[in-house]
Amino acid sequence: MVSPLLALPGAVAGDGIDAPVAAHYGSFNTEQRSLASGDGFVDLSHRDVLRITGPDRLSWLHNLTTQFFEGLAPGTWTQALVLSPQGHVEHAFAGVDDGESFTAHTEPGAGEALVAWLERMKFMTRVEVALVDDLAVMWRPGDGAGRYDLVPRDRLEAYAAAAGPACGLWAFEALRIERGEPRFGIDTDHRTIPNEVGWIGPAVHLDKGCYRGQETVARVHTLGRPPRRLVLLHLDGSENRLPPAGSPVSHEGRDIGFVGSSARHHELGPIALALVKRNVPVDATLVVDEMPAAQDVVVDPEVGLHVRPLR
Repeated sequence: MVSPLLALPGAVAGDGIDAPVAAHYGSFNTEQRSLASGDGFVDLSHRDVLRITGPDRLSWLHNLTTQFFEGLAPGTWTQALVLSPQGHVEHAFAGVDDGESFTAHTEPGAGEALVAWLERMKFMTRVEVALVDDLAVMWRPGDGAGRYDLVPRDRLEAYAAAAGPACGLWAFEALRIERGEPRFGIDTDHRTIPNEVGWIGPAVHLDKGCYRGQETVARVHTLGRPPRRLVLLHLDGSENRLPPAGSPVSHEGRDIGFVGSSARHHELGPIALALVKRNVPVDATLVVDEMPAAQDVVVDPEVGLHVRPLR
């Protein structure tokens, strides 16, 4: 669904799955600075939105996902994952309950599969699940990762007029990458487990009952040493390009991972997130798309109960 905010002055549409919203409105560096200073908003109205209603919705989500939903207070945003029996991430979403329904958003194009899976899990539970097209996702800066707003689609122009300045997805992505926050389906693949990408805590609650894939999560958390780890790459700024998502990352001539998101940061220059093998030295210079790249640790290669996180 193409955003009406692409009609705003200077708007340039994004690419691929992000084509329905603006990549920028004329200057992504200026827009990054606005967001970093706490001003403006980002149009994420291309993200899929679903609503779960019914008296059993929170206990049902509690049993199915990685998050602690029982007793979730109205107005409290939370993240959650659906894992395979082997602990691989199959779905990721964020949402909020209003006391009567839980409304969530997920990656563009991922909502239909998530709803279909949830429908298969209903059994005799008193819940209803559906995609909705009357709400759009907006993002505003704030403490930490900022906040999401769910806005009626027929009120988007009014929201933009009140929340401006408009900032594009390129600015949003650069700041997200700087924070080391993975994007499902871009910074992850079909083998990703939560421990590899820093989702223990934000999206995985360790003190709750059983859920599908919990054994893998708990074992890696207890013993440490996940198979791979998320890193922030500082790319060689002499090349006027960014590596395509999925580009191999190599070390000493061997492929050791792949790049997901990349962006041009207004202070750090070209940066990217990559998922690499755990045993790659944290101080090693890596190569991405024939460009040298230094790495910052996002996920400790030894992360687990037996070690303290790197700082």
